[in-house]
Amino acid sequence: MSCSEPSTAESEAAAGGLARYVVAAALARCGDAGAVVGIVLLVTADGGSGLLAGALAACITAPHLLGPFVGRRVDTAADGRRVIATACVLYAVTLAAAVLTWQTVPAVVTGVLVAAAGLCGPLLTGGISSRLPAIVGPDQRTQRRAQGWDVATYGIGGTVGPSVVAALSGWLSPAAALLALAAAVLVASVCVLRLPFSPPAHGGDTGAVPRPWPTLALMARHGRLRRTGYLTMIVALGMAALPVTAVQLTTVFGVGAAAAGVLTATYGAGNLAGSVVVMVRPLRGDPDRLMRVLAATVVLGLVAVVLSPGFGVAIAAYGIAGALNAAFFAATLAARTEFAPQHARGQVFIWVAALKITSASAGTALAGALTGFDARVPVVVGALLILAAVLASLTEHRIAGSRARARASSGVPYAATSCGRSDR
Repeated sequence: MSCSEPSTAESEAAAGGLARYVVAAALARCGDAGAVVGIVLLVTADGGSGLLAGALAACITAPHLLGPFVGRRVDTAADGRRVIATACVLYAVTLAAAVLTWQTVPAVVTGVLVAAAGLCGPLLTGGISSRLPAIVGPDQRTQRRAQGWDVATYGIGGTVGPSVVAALSGWLSPAAALLALAAAVLVASVCVLRLPFSPPAHGGDTGAVPRPWPTLALMARHGRLRRTGYLTMIVALGMAALPVTAVQLTTVFGVGAAAAGVLTATYGAGNLAGSVVVMVRPLRGDPDRLMRVLAATVVLGLVAVVLSPGFGVAIAAYGIAGALNAAFFAATLAARTEFAPQHARGQVFIWVAALKITSASAGTALAGALTGFDARVPVVVGALLILAAVLASLTEHRIAGSRARARASSGVPYAATSCGRSDR
């Protein structure tokens, strides 16, 4: 990675590109995050069953797991912007079609339309993130600051998207709220096309771009990418317990059930605050080490939630946990950027995003099952799992380092990564 200072013109171009990126990413992620809430409200407002609402909500979230199988096109295309913009348009059109035909077509047709929108979702999350390194340039500090902005767009999407849906559903209707989300994603497609162009890394040889399963195998073999994958998954699993636990803690602290919203909103606010800190003071150092350190601090945030003696302290603990998780997320973005092979960067971003969503879903289900024992048990289990993952990462890193030194002392070169660093 170049250490040279970018010129004034390059800095201004990168700043303009980043501004357009933030708008595009925030709009797209508001649409992606708010759609689940909107679908549930659409069904229940018309007297549909909770089972049907849940099934249609699953139709828009489950296809995210197939993201890596559509994400390869981002790496093989001559212009990845067009692929992502097309995904935004398809998302908006299929979501709008599902809303406008609701109750006039069989539910299975609505499910197919919603699933088609969900299949485009990974390109609105990991796909857009994969464009960021080319926009801001090779300077590491600039990239790290831009990753703070990226974390913020996820926080905005996860907070503003559902909030807008809830507000518009009460003011107008759930259908109007969903159509507003579709319009936002449509605007995002235009913004994506206005991002700076970057030539494909494959140089015209699309055969050099691995397919989804070989990409996953590459990630499993590559020590740093492997640790990026499982640390991201385990932290997502552990943090997924917080919304479920928030509901249970209202009973523990003797406050109204609506107060659970205060806890989750504080978590979101903390997440945004954490992303601002990363923007102002970008993360420094090796992303592999940063992930371990920041995952360990996330454990401390969860411990604060568990040990909260009252509702007020719990609010503060949720905010702290959100801020720490934002910093950890920024470290995972740095790891994906710096460790992924350039010709498969888009797929690596989307694979990690898909695995994260899967793990978070599993964490929510696990938390629901464990709350029957005690409100805080899911958080304790999450903290222990994250701590175990941190120790596994540290142990693996030290073993790889010992092997590298042994090979170096014997004169055998150690395998190099695409970034020119030993695969430790």
